[in-house]
Amino acid sequence: MACLEKAQSSGWVYPTAVLCFYGFFANFKPAEPFLTPYLVGSYKNISEEQVTNILFPIWTYSYLALLLPVFLITDFLRYKPVIVVQGICLVINYVLLCFAQGMPAMKYLQFNNGMVTASEVAYFSYIYSVVSLDQYQKVTSYLRSTTLVGYTLGSTLGQLLLSVGKMPYFYLNAINLGTASVAFLSSFVLPMPRRGMFYKKESVAVSKQNNHCGTNGTVNSTTGTNTLSASPPDSIMPENNKKDKGLEHKSHSVASVLLQLWCSFKECYSSRRLIYWSLWWAFATCGYYQIFNYTQLLWNHVEPSMNASVYNGGVEAVTTLVGAIASFSVGYVKLNWDIWGELALGMFSAVNAGAVYMMAFTNSIWVCYAGYVAFKASYMLLITITTFQIAANLSMECYALMFGVNTFIALVLQTILTAIVVDQNGLGLDIVTQFIIYGSYYVVVSVLFLIRGVYTMSHYKCGRTTSDSCEDFTRDPKVHVIFSDKL
Repeated sequence: MACLEKAQSSGWVYPTAVLCFYGFFANFKPAEPFLTPYLVGSYKNISEEQVTNILFPIWTYSYLALLLPVFLITDFLRYKPVIVVQGICLVINYVLLCFAQGMPAMKYLQFNNGMVTASEVAYFSYIYSVVSLDQYQKVTSYLRSTTLVGYTLGSTLGQLLLSVGKMPYFYLNAINLGTASVAFLSSFVLPMPRRGMFYKKESVAVSKQNNHCGTNGTVNSTTGTNTLSASPPDSIMPENNKKDKGLEHKSHSVASVLLQLWCSFKECYSSRRLIYWSLWWAFATCGYYQIFNYTQLLWNHVEPSMNASVYNGGVEAVTTLVGAIASFSVGYVKLNWDIWGELALGMFSAVNAGAVYMMAFTNSIWVCYAGYVAFKASYMLLITITTFQIAANLSMECYALMFGVNTFIALVLQTILTAIVVDQNGLGLDIVTQFIIYGSYYVVVSVLFLIRGVYTMSHYKCGRTTSDSCEDFTRDPKVHVIFSDKL
């Protein structure tokens, strides 16, 4: 018995180690900070306007189109197949970057990259289906740290190979192809979860629904399944009836899961405070995606890569490190986020707006780099606070659902912004004008949450003042005299 308990308690180690190994190599990308110089340079010979107004919008559209179906099938397929597909798509990305030429290949690359990012929901959800609840916090920290370390080391290595070793961009992508292949191969040794986060409650949901509808049945205490007293055993049931029962059970299972998702959705958004945090998550993530996707184009505009040394990898490494420190510091901040949270969102959104404006209006690449560091660190700080506030008030299933819904809303907003501002069929604005608009976007977000934050704080102070007045009133001896006289 003691051996069995020990095996169960240590069962989280192997899947966590394999998933961390996968995440490290999937995010170890020496070439990613130099994607724009690689595309606009002699290797691919694509113009800056084509990259801005044609190629990069495809990623946004494909991510939006794929996120919802991938999110829905991930739990049904039990995570691992989707992680394997993500590994395949990562390998395809760098095969195309290394060996393919022409706009059609690069367009497919952007679509394929949308599949990679849409599949991240499987990577970050898989571990919760194979470990116990008491290990959630530990494995989450391991996974997040591993991806962060992988990206930081990859960016650092890319900068060193480029600046010190004078290595061409092509060989950085070749290294990426190797690391993506390692990640892909490691995905096969992940243990297959026996059940998903939502489908694991299938039998319980069916049982509850049957009992709710007045079905005459009993629940097997050993298996947790619902046994209908009116149904004959499978061994004496005709073959056609078995098939019909199987189809009915599958449809019932899907209906139960959809019902559970709907109940979880209502639970997620029943709190007004969680709605405000989720709105900021969606608005800020939309802006972050735009800045992250197009900042290399702005850097290339301010300081063309063909005329000067490029330090994109070093900047990404520093930015990730500063963001990690900012995120880590959140755990040591003692603040009543119910009162000050919305005001903090508004204030740091103003910092984001100022950083984006600084990037847009400067002619110095170093000022542009500094603005990006300030922007990303501020975003990572706030998204950590937001994630913690939401997760602290929800079950893991509800949190996973809210994560998917908030990301989907962010992508819808980003798609609208991309279609109007970036796409050649829309306004097709130049990169500097785009960043001015992104800065203005964060100004609007900041103003909205500053107003809401001031209202929340004022409402709290007024309520506290009223409470103190009532307390003073009841403590007044004259009041007790009056009350005693009347009695």
